[in-house]
Amino acid sequence: MKPTLVVLAAGMGSRYGGLKQVDPVGPSGEAILDYSVFDAVRAGFGKIVFVIRRDFEAEFKEKVGSKYEGFVPVEYCYQDINDLPEPYKVPEGRVKPWGTAHATRAARNVVKEPFAVINADDFYGRDAFAKLGAFLSAAKPMELAMVGYKLELTLSENGSVARGICAVAEDGSLEGVTEMTKLVRAGDEAQNLEDPSAPVKVPLDARVSMNLWGFTPELFDELERRFPLWLSENASKEKSEWYIPFVVDELVKEGKATCRVLPTDSRWFGVTYREDKPYVVSEIAKLVESGEYPDNLLKA
Repeated sequence: MKPTLVVLAAGMGSRYGGLKQVDPVGPSGEAILDYSVFDAVRAGFGKIVFVIRRDFEAEFKEKVGSKYEGFVPVEYCYQDINDLPEPYKVPEGRVKPWGTAHATRAARNVVKEPFAVINADDFYGRDAFAKLGAFLSAAKPMELAMVGYKLELTLSENGSVARGICAVAEDGSLEGVTEMTKLVRAGDEAQNLEDPSAPVKVPLDARVSMNLWGFTPELFDELERRFPLWLSENASKEKSEWYIPFVVDELVKEGKATCRVLPTDSRWFGVTYREDKPYVVSEIAKLVESGEYPDNLLKA
């Protein structure tokens, strides 16, 4: 059974000032997302599932989903702030969505096979998808994976970034993820400046999570069990979000899952800041020139 690629795109209208997922970065007008779909298909993925919001459904299907007709099967599901288990209701004044674990949960009724989860606006690289596709093709229930990038290949020259710093055991399994929200390059190391008076040093070769995960469908059962518990503790907090790394960390520490860190030397690109876009365009042009990608991605 071919794995499925689940693309988290429900946040596209609230970041970067619009539909940045359709901003052209490739030589024939390709968006970052087009490269992820292309890499996933050539790595053996058989279907794309987009997690979106209903308020931009028509625009997304027209500008994004329609491009893949005849290239790969596409399905849609919807992240809705009101999609909560009984008896929970959205607290008064809450407008923020519930986070990446909630977005992943939205795919529970359309995904029945091993699957990868990615952000719609990140460039992950061919090697990353190849390694994750190979892992998922042989994964047993609750054998999970995360693609680990070198921190130095994920930093921005235009400001601080948030990254999940991974603790990796000698056998390559994930021991835990520490979220750091203000990482910057500082010479031959990185520093987390959440507390400017006491910066935390981080090696540039530390492995980090860029939200490229591999799961088996049994994960959805765990999400259903854990979401009410999370809501009972966090629903009243106006800006609380339920993140994928939190769930994986719990499963690993409880012995209910294993999570393999798949190291990659792929360079991650993302448009965290508008000033990042020229760099992304330049780097993709180099990959096209080297033969890594065709000039016209979806018509190759």
